[in-house]
Amino acid sequence: MRDRTLQHDNPSHWPKDDMTPKAERARSGGQAARTAVEIVLDHAGYAIEGKPVLRDLSFAVAVDRLGVVGRNGSGKSTLARLVAGLIAPGEGSCRVNGLDLARDRKSAPREVGILFQNPDHQLIFPTVLEEMMFGLRQRGQSRSDAEAGARRVLANFGKDHWTDASVVSLSQGQKHLLCLMAVVAMAPRLLILDEPFAGLDAPTRTQLRRYLDLYDGAVLHISHDPADFAGYDAMFWLDQGQIRASGTPETVLAGYTKEMTRLGAEDDISDLAG
Repeated sequence: MRDRTLQHDNPSHWPKDDMTPKAERARSGGQAARTAVEIVLDHAGYAIEGKPVLRDLSFAVAVDRLGVVGRNGSGKSTLARLVAGLIAPGEGSCRVNGLDLARDRKSAPREVGILFQNPDHQLIFPTVLEEMMFGLRQRGQSRSDAEAGARRVLANFGKDHWTDASVVSLSQGQKHLLCLMAVVAMAPRLLILDEPFAGLDAPTRTQLRRYLDLYDGAVLHISHDPADFAGYDAMFWLDQGQIRASGTPETVLAGYTKEMTRLGAEDDISDLAG
């Protein structure tokens, strides 16, 4: 079993206490223990039209719940796509469980699933069951096996009555939940959340967090809402494409919130790019 720790080029940011995932330290109610996933970036960089978005990122992480915070434009979404293998680093490397998913696309669906901010960018089929079956069919399952798997996940989430529902009739929160269930059905080892709950009201966000707890794989969660990181093992604060701080959510969020409050008193919204 790998040592479940987090490291990057400035390890002094990390706390000295036990970094074993909380899900494995305190498990109750008979729920299956979550499995940590290893993510390793080695001097990874990425630029868009010549402008650096991620700069010389190096870290090794093996926890089951990892949070990422940062201002808009700090590189969070680019990091999510890099880890998912949707883009390849322009320099350096990125590996998940030892695999370069940008090159090994065949392994990617088994290793990583990703949820974006807008569920309409991910939903393509007319009914819930068809949407749930799609990923399973892409992984080579027969139609009957895919249907059985989709129905099983719907039942596990208490949503078997959604089977024949029209996707366009679902609310925004329901569409987010459908995307989550469709990804969970494929059983990836790592689920990446790129601010999928942004713009939703507080009750819907709370309900979706509760459903997320049903997922026993590892999670990399990008969000601006501190409540999303309750119970998480560790966090990164990404700033201008680099890691500004790392450690427990309590430590990182305290520094992040203080800095965001300070910046809110300034007027950098007036500054034009270039």
